[in-house]
Amino acid sequence: MGDESKEWMIEVKGLTKRYGDFEAISNLNFTVKRGEILGLLGPNGAGKSTTLRILSTFLAATSGTARVAGFDVFDESHEVRKRIGYMPENNPLYYDMRVYEYLKYRGRLKGLDARQSRDRAETVMKECDLEDVRRKMIRQLSLGYRQRVGLADALLSEPELIILDEPTLGLDPNQVRAARQLIKNLGGKHTVLISSHILHEIEMTCNRVLILNQGKILASDDTTHLQSVMGQSSRVVAEIKAPLEDLKFSLKNFEGLLAVDISAAEGEYYLCSLSFGAETADPREELYKMVVRNNWLLRELTISRPSLEDVFVHLTRKQQDEEEDEE
Repeated sequence: MGDESKEWMIEVKGLTKRYGDFEAISNLNFTVKRGEILGLLGPNGAGKSTTLRILSTFLAATSGTARVAGFDVFDESHEVRKRIGYMPENNPLYYDMRVYEYLKYRGRLKGLDARQSRDRAETVMKECDLEDVRRKMIRQLSLGYRQRVGLADALLSEPELIILDEPTLGLDPNQVRAARQLIKNLGGKHTVLISSHILHEIEMTCNRVLILNQGKILASDDTTHLQSVMGQSSRVVAEIKAPLEDLKFSLKNFEGLLAVDISAAEGEYYLCSLSFGAETADPREELYKMVVRNNWLLRELTISRPSLEDVFVHLTRKQQDEEEDEE
């Protein structure tokens, strides 16, 4: 393994998987740094699970290469499996085993000796908050606890890379919050690759996002930079009481302003919706100073930036338009 493998946990080049004439993924290229939490985001059928199965050596690609910790997932699959913990979407568990016994058993299957499997089972139960249900049959557990058992299983061999396919699927809001915090705590010590179609979960959990649609990568960046693809960095809403023509004149000359929409509000106020360029710093302080300088009244001043959902809708719509133009 060269120096590059010390920085990159995952290296994917030209990865393609075909089923007959159908391409599940097409020419994927991306890298994941060690200690990073990367979200693989896309709708159902986008190619997320296919990508994860290839990286975890459960599925062979049609063409391209993929390396984990410097090892080729096809030619050195045994070395790759030593370094990953994988929790698939359906999270298969042995329902007729107790939590502690199951984790010890899984530890032995992963190559740990009897003492190591006991010690690691104890450790991952603490990390995943399973100590209160250690002697319960898995079939008696709630869905949230079963997800925790699946995650504990993935952590047993202290893997360098943890792959989680839809880890919060079917959980209630409290369980989602607990799972999200647990995953965030794994970052740094482990590299984490999460697949999800829930945009909010990826936005709250991951350092960086890779957006997939129809088997192709639409974008790969941290969430802040991805927002710049919308063509605006922020939208400010201000409710101001001022003479309309004076207000229009002052706002029209405001630095960094891309567009403004002014409509009447209650009590002689005007509701101003302002879009600012991607390079513009937070404009609220200057807006406030402008209002004070003119002896106007200010009732609201808020800022919002494009969400990951906005970015995703923008990119998928752009992809659809480009494909229609080609046809």
